[in-house]
Order: sequence, then structure tokens, then C-alpha cells
Amino acid sequence: MKRKLLVMIMCVSLVSMFLAGCGSESDNKTNDNSTATEKETIKIGVAAPITGNYAEYGIGFKVATTMAVEEINAAGGVNGKKLELSIMDSKGDAKEATAIARQFSDDKEIMAVVGDFSSTCSMATAPIYEEAGLLQLSPTASNPNYAGMNKYMFGIMGRQDAEGPFVAKYLLGKYLGAKNVGIIYLNNDWGVAARQYLTEQAAKEGINIVAEENHVDGEKDFTGVLTKVQQANPDTICLVTFYNECAIISNQIKQMGWDVKVTALGPGASEQIIDLGGENVEGFLTSTPFFATDDDKKGSEFKEKFEKKVGYTLNVHSACAYDAVYMLAEAMKNCDEITRDNVCDQLQTLKGF
Repeated sequence: MKRKLLVMIMCVSLVSMFLAGCGSESDNKTNDNSTATEKETIKIGVAAPITGNYAEYGIGFKVATTMAVEEINAAGGVNGKKLELSIMDSKGDAKEATAIARQFSDDKEIMAVVGDFSSTCSMATAPIYEEAGLLQLSPTASNPNYAGMNKYMFGIMGRQDAEGPFVAKYLLGKYLGAKNVGIIYLNNDWGVAARQYLTEQAAKEGINIVAEENHVDGEKDFTGVLTKVQQANPDTICLVTFYNECAIISNQIKQMGWDVKVTALGPGASEQIIDLGGENVEGFLTSTPFFATDDDKKGSEFKEKFEKKVGYTLNVHSACAYDAVYMLAEAMKNCDEITRDNVCDQLQTLKGF
């Protein structure tokens, strides 16, 4: 069985990648506006879940950001200075993420941070970075409230107030013709926001949401949740969760002998679903705002290099992490003096990337 037939992927053309950062300046931030002008290198912090439930994404962050730095340095660096990464493992945990944020904030050589992966971690660290006057550019946080928390918060990934409605209108509605849908969602900042916008658009499309059940991070047994959803007799299940849970749920649906269509929003787009689900995920539908194709020379070259390093298919999250470093480098090149505030201001006004 060809792997490419196992998972059908719908490209989310309407959920475009964009740079977002807004908010007002804090009156009580305590940074000393550190400078990289006298340094031979410019340090960028990277916070990512390198271990834990989201390890695929964190490892992807690590590899992609390292690739970007190596390329930028090989091309002469940023205004003659080399970039250097300080990579730390947040484990996808908000407490770990906030501890890392304090370490990065206290390291006056760090001019910007790439990370974290989840909206929950990124939103938890926002006040710490604001106080330090240190920008956080998350490749993947998509909660609509994240970037507006303060002027130092930025995002690349399309937001859930765009992706949720797209999945409801085009994947569930026009593509599948779903009438009665059961939703299983991850109970965190991302999952709650995604579920909200998904259900709001579903109502506009005349799609009945007949069941809504949530789960905690790292859940392994979905028997009870699936039994409740099955009782509502949906023709389609939409999973608002990550690849581990998507595969586990798909496996358990097959074990129940339940014939129901299964879809997923966003992070379900991972080759790991195939490895973990096998034939049980045949026909699995999900959405992604990014897909590297052979006719895209730069994208296909990056995809090939990335996959050689990690051993699995490139996903949108790693691609955004790669772009995040290039965005920061571009902002730094536009600085008369590289300071935390100047990098933030230049990223704020960056256009045409």
C-alpha cells in the first residue's frame, strides 16, 4: 500500500501564513535594552518541545532553525555578524516554558526568541518577555488572542479564527457534505479556540454539531469519549488535537467496529499518523496551510535537506520555524543598532518577506 494513499490532505489555501504582532508598550518593563553591536555573534533563543508529547514538532523546530542559521551564516551573517542559537526544551509544558523565558530574558545577549510551539506555552510566557522587552516569534501559536497580548508577541501561523471556519465550510461542508458532526478537542488554549470557531462556522453552514467532548493532553484511552460521541450518531468526527491522539482515536474507532468518517484540523497533518495508525487511518482527512511540491525549487530543496536530517516528512510547523529565523535576520539587518527593542520595531514593520 502506497504511503501517499493512506492520508488525504486538503491544502488550506485560505489560511495563509502571515506575520502578526500588536499591543501596547508596557510602562514598567525592566530590560536594559541590551545591544549586540559590540558582539561578534547575535544570539537567538529557541524554545521548543524537543521531548514529550509534541517531540516531532520540537525536533522539527530545532533542525529547521539550525538549518536557517547555517545558511544565513554561510552567506555572510547579519551585517557581518554570525547568528548563534540557544536551544532549550520546553517539553510542551507551560511551567517549563516560563522557566526558559526567564533564562532567556536574563541572558542579555539574546536579542529575540523563536518559540514556543503551543499557544498555551506562548501565552504563558508573554508577560515575562514583555517585562524583559524581548520579542517572542512563535512559528505555530494560532490562538487569535496570542499576538495581541503585548507588543513583543508575534506569530506566523494562520489563526484559528480563519482555519476553524475553513475546515467547517470547505472540508466538512463542501468536500464531505457532512450533516451531523461529533467533535473531540484538546482542552487547551489552542483546542478551545479552534473548537469555538469551527462550531460557529458549522452553524452558519447548516452542519449539526451533535456531540462535543474534550480530552486532556497526553490522553491514551478514548473509549469513554468515543462511546458518548457514538451515541449521538454523527456521520463524521472532527478531531481538534495532535497527531498522537489522532492516531490513537483512529485505532480505537476501528477496534469498536465503528464505520464513521474521521477528519482533523491542523496539527493532524503529520506522517506520524501513518506510522502510528497504519491501515486504520486510510482515508483520514486533515488540513494544512503548507505543502512542499516538486515544482517549488526552494521548497523542495529545503524539504529534501530537512527530511535527510530528521527521517520524516516536512510539516508546516518546521517550515514556519525555518522562516521565523529568516524573518528575524531580515529585521536585524534593518537595525542601525541591534538591540531588543530595535529588533522588535523592525519586525513590526517588516514587509514583503
